[in-house]
Amino acid sequence: MDIIFIQGLKTQAIIGIYDWEREKRQPLIFDIDMRLPIGDAAKSDAIKDTVDYKQVSDEIIQLVEASRFELLESLAEAICEHILKQHRAVTSVRLKVSKPQAVSETDTVGLIIERHSA
Repeated sequence: MDIIFIQGLKTQAIIGIYDWEREKRQPLIFDIDMRLPIGDAAKSDAIKDTVDYKQVSDEIIQLVEASRFELLESLAEAICEHILKQHRAVTSVRLKVSKPQAVSETDTVGLIIERHSA
């Protein structure tokens, strides 16, 4: 299976369980691998036959900036669900989300999840 990826997508969100995290936006960084067959797109050279990574990036930024989740787990699940629902060619998504300001003693913390279409 082929992979279209987005690496280092940066946006900001209100996210976290602590009061200080609920008061102002903080940066989040996303790495996304979307598995799908690209054979049709390679033959046609047409964007309609693949996934537009700019469109996916814009959708994720909009989703994240509008969200108010407490947990990264909930946000990550919502993003994967959105991609699989809105971009039917995608058979699975691997999402890494980093929250660099969450723990001051680290470069970043976060999680990685992988979800598959039904």
